[in-house]
Amino acid sequence: MSKIKELLQQRILVLDGAMGTMIQRYRLTEEDYRGNRFQNWHSDVKGNNDLLSITRPDVIKAIHKEYLEAGSDIIETNTFSSTSIAQADYDMQSLAYELNVASVKCAREAIDAFVSEHPGTGPKFIAGAIGPLNKTLSLSPDVNNPGYRAVTFDEVVAAYTEQIHGLIDGGADLLLIETIFDTLNAKAAIFAVKQFFRDHPEKATRFNNGAEGAPVMISGTITDASGRTLSGQTLEAFYISVAHASPLSVGLNCALGAKEMRPHVSELAHLAGCYVSAYPNAGLPNAMGEYDELPEQTAAFLEDWAKEGYVNIVGGCCGTTPAHIAAIAKAVKDVTPRTVPVAAYN
Repeated sequence: MSKIKELLQQRILVLDGAMGTMIQRYRLTEEDYRGNRFQNWHSDVKGNNDLLSITRPDVIKAIHKEYLEAGSDIIETNTFSSTSIAQADYDMQSLAYELNVASVKCAREAIDAFVSEHPGTGPKFIAGAIGPLNKTLSLSPDVNNPGYRAVTFDEVVAAYTEQIHGLIDGGADLLLIETIFDTLNAKAAIFAVKQFFRDHPEKATRFNNGAEGAPVMISGTITDASGRTLSGQTLEAFYISVAHASPLSVGLNCALGAKEMRPHVSELAHLAGCYVSAYPNAGLPNAMGEYDELPEQTAAFLEDWAKEGYVNIVGGCCGTTPAHIAAIAKAVKDVTPRTVPVAAYN
């Protein structure tokens, strides 16, 4: 049994918070994003946050370090858009593999620095973040042609495979397929994970005693009060669709604040035959698109979920900061984690 599974039986683990929110606080310029290497790049790159793992690794490592100081057990790599498909927006698709390796390196160096300053601290884990893509397999981008797709399943699998290759070569401990609004995209990612480790069994030796690939966490996104994903699935349908992956955890993140997410987390806790994760936004955005929920407010919601026995892994998404994570970590520290039931679907 892997160390993280042992820990999940003992206590609720804490994820980090929003990378994008923290990057915005640095008020970086186009020159910061370009660095020396890309100073003559033919198009603007500001906004390509994943590129900062190469051009400003000091910023990314500093953000990771803040979340570790706040009490995170698991930190996510800065790779939400590190696929050839997403990077094509900047004509940087050739950098996909390198971005993933560099981002894991940033996370690992942050952990090493933290552990050296806090000897005897518990283990920290790197979750390789695999985002949802800017193209969807279930929905047409052309309202006049509902059957049209901007990308094929095989193309999505190829893009995710390259990302997974970089994350594993970089040294990620887990793979986190997150912010899923289109389950077919997620299924392509799951297929890519399984195929990758089937084709590269030598890379699986440090996971699960070499029996399988890296533990996979899956996190979907409920977009509104209807309780459905953007592509129309109910939460139960979503869970059934991904349960074949035998994930370490299934959870929810983004789109909703903790108040709005609560009934969906409750439903998932009763469905899932694996560990449950949840990392909501810091409330809903205000008229300016900013998040006003205070750390103590977010933590109170997640403490309630923990005491109700809904969760095993908690953290924050959009608008959350190290202060939010510190409050959450404190709130759930002594709460017994959810017991994994024998689920109807697994």
